[in-house]
Amino acid sequence: MLSARSVAGQVFLWQLVLVVLFAAAAGVALVLQARHSTTQEARRLSLGVAQTFARAPGTVDAMKSADPTAVLQPRAEDTRKLTGVDFVVAIDPRGYRWTHPDPDLIGEHVFALRKEAAAGRPFTQDFEGSLGLAVESTVPVFDTGGRKMVGLVSVGVTVENVNAVVRSQMPILLGSVGGALALVTGGTALVSRRLRRQTHGLGPAEMTRMYEHHDAVLHAVREGVLIIGGDGRLLLANDEARRLLALPADAEQRHVTDLGLEAGTAELLVSGRAATDEVHLAGDRLLAVNIRPVDQHGGKRGSVATLRDTTELQALAGRAAVARERLRLLYEAGVRIGTSLDVVRTAEELAEVAVPRFADLATVYLQDPVLEGDEPVGPSPEMRRAAVHSAKGAWPLFPVGELIRFVPGNPVAVSVQQGRPVLAADLTASHGWRAQDPERARRILDSGLHSLITVPLQARGVVLGMVNFWRGERDAFEEEDLAFAEELAARAAVAIDNARRYTREHALAVTLQRSLLPRSLPEQSAVEVAHRYLPARAGVGGDWFDVIPLPGARVALVVGDVVGHGLHAAATMGRLRTAVRTFASLDLPPDELIRHLDEFVTRVDNEGSDGEGITGATCLYAVYDPVAGLCSLARSGHPEPALVHPDGTVEQLPVPVSPPLGLGGGLPFEKADFTLSEGSRLVLYTDGLIEDRNRDIDTGLAKLHDALTGPGRTPEETCHAVLDALLPARPSDDIALLVAQSRLLDPSQVADWDIPGDPAAVSGIRAQVSRRLEEWGLEELAFSTELVISELVTNAIRYGTAPRRLRILRDGTSLICEITDGSSTSPHLRRAADTDEGGRGLFLVAQFTQRWGTRYLARGKVIWTEQSLHSTTTEPDADMADALLDQWGDADW
Repeated sequence: MLSARSVAGQVFLWQLVLVVLFAAAAGVALVLQARHSTTQEARRLSLGVAQTFARAPGTVDAMKSADPTAVLQPRAEDTRKLTGVDFVVAIDPRGYRWTHPDPDLIGEHVFALRKEAAAGRPFTQDFEGSLGLAVESTVPVFDTGGRKMVGLVSVGVTVENVNAVVRSQMPILLGSVGGALALVTGGTALVSRRLRRQTHGLGPAEMTRMYEHHDAVLHAVREGVLIIGGDGRLLLANDEARRLLALPADAEQRHVTDLGLEAGTAELLVSGRAATDEVHLAGDRLLAVNIRPVDQHGGKRGSVATLRDTTELQALAGRAAVARERLRLLYEAGVRIGTSLDVVRTAEELAEVAVPRFADLATVYLQDPVLEGDEPVGPSPEMRRAAVHSAKGAWPLFPVGELIRFVPGNPVAVSVQQGRPVLAADLTASHGWRAQDPERARRILDSGLHSLITVPLQARGVVLGMVNFWRGERDAFEEEDLAFAEELAARAAVAIDNARRYTREHALAVTLQRSLLPRSLPEQSAVEVAHRYLPARAGVGGDWFDVIPLPGARVALVVGDVVGHGLHAAATMGRLRTAVRTFASLDLPPDELIRHLDEFVTRVDNEGSDGEGITGATCLYAVYDPVAGLCSLARSGHPEPALVHPDGTVEQLPVPVSPPLGLGGGLPFEKADFTLSEGSRLVLYTDGLIEDRNRDIDTGLAKLHDALTGPGRTPEETCHAVLDALLPARPSDDIALLVAQSRLLDPSQVADWDIPGDPAAVSGIRAQVSRRLEEWGLEELAFSTELVISELVTNAIRYGTAPRRLRILRDGTSLICEITDGSSTSPHLRRAADTDEGGRGLFLVAQFTQRWGTRYLARGKVIWTEQSLHSTTTEPDADMADALLDQWGDADW
């Protein structure tokens, strides 16, 4: 009732403020009056006491005495207690106290002499002390002659009576204020009740807001409003209702049936029943009518009707539905197009997204460089059809894969030239399109296709291809369809360009990797080899394998792995494979080769400035000697090899493990030696074969053992069995597999002799070698072999140390001669001058052998040569042979 929002409440608050202000003014006046009277009384008291004490007998004599304090302090305290003042202080002319209620303060300086004191006049002052307002009076004291001031007397009184006066009169004041408030409250309550009864409980704000809403509903909204009385008369109509129903100016207060409305509409308005969005015709408009009955206070039941024009709304709703559908289609295009990095598949996804929700048929054309992963040089009217998709079935179009050169007037050629979409709403009127192939165009029109939109597939300003959207079973394309078609093509073009770039990079990486891997295995007789290399679906990786023939009919088997995928991994693999082949050419033991490879990787990592190191690579290096059946292995971070014995049993060879390449940190590398029976299969592989995201390494090893178990398999059959058992459906890593089946040279293919330190033994050794060559049926190699052995044996006797030994081997492809001695000096080939008596021996050895070299042992070295059994080298004639052999005549020794 007394709310601040009501008139009565506002009047009450105003009266309350006035009463409070009057009460406050009265209280302030009372306080000020009491304070003034009390202060004046205190001034009179303090001044009277000060003058009385100053003129008291003996005061002057005491101040002039030798010890004024002793006389004046008791008198001052007695006076203070008798008069009721707060302090009586005697002060010398310089301002130092003689007396004080607190003896500790006697003797302290209190103030500088005021002008009144200096002039010998009394003075009184007010000040705020710790006890409140106080009054202090100071009176000078002169000697009997009145010419000299001998001291001062200061008396202070605290004003204490102000609050008492106020408290005594405050109840009268508060009672008057309370009475006034009660009178104001009662009057306001009576006024408020009267106003609420007259306004039905609405206050001024509610009444103002109701009027504003009423005005807004009637004249601001886009809906017609009718208020109809219980007798069917129109009581009120807003401007929108007059416009929608074409009401006359004097429509109000007339019966609804007399307003010229449609019969159905007029009947609904006067029916008095509720209605929700009933559509009625009003002229050329469709109106949605809503009616709600209302009860008039004390009168007949009426109703309120609202009218909404739905003619334009239905058209807008249709366009909004199309827009929503196309936005949804664009979203799906972003999700469905580009799921793979395949150019053709991306083009097919574009066609599948567009049909049937935007077009009845979609065809995609791409330039040939795009299909190969290259970037087009420029826009070209010659393109290859990459994808066709239709919801109906086959159409008489060019088949997928056909190269088409579009004539200048064709919409495709026009779109390529202009770089923007082209609309051919009516194909029957498109002469350029019909000129491409009149017969095929006639069949296309007969099939029902009648409208076309051609859009260029552009990415980074480059036209990659075109997409054609066709319609045959729905309305023709319109201008507003061009923007959507262009947006759809733009999203697809980005995905196609990404696929194109991936295709190019993948092709480069595959080409690089294939060029770095061995294209064919070298001819050798130590082992029978089968291999497999399977790149991961994620891209080109860094796994590799190699088979390297070594001197002495031996062979080196290598398997390695570089972490990661892509060009960097492939290039790193090539560097490591080249380094392994380089170190293998030095005929290093496996452990030394792995150590050199680790140092190489560390050096490359330290020298790298782009952050692309090769740390993390692994390698397994094995050397197999078919003469002794000895296999030496060393590994760096690589899985252990498996060995399948001739009886079919499988074991993991316990090769000492070292950290991956580049992480050795100077630690020694160890090798392991195993003797292999003939027919044993050594299985080398990378971790991609046994590790997978769906299985752990122990499971992979167990499956590998199961696949390898069994006798009588060839290396090729072993590769098939292993991949069938372990190859995952989608490999996440590269797989390299190398299976080598050991062979042993027959003892009859090996011959060896000790070499005495006497040069005279050279001829005998030549003779024994010749007889062995005759037994092997190699008489055609006798001369060159004798020449080689004579040179090498002679050098071993001259420059080498014991023990000296000669060994010749015959494998399936070559004749191998090996001379071993205990020294570490290595012969080298040089060009002798015309006047030199020697220096041509090694030159002749190089001329009559396929290759030669030196390999070092733990103690000593081996000089070896190889002569091809299938060589077509012409033997020297007899005269040349005699001249050459005369260099090693027996008499020369």
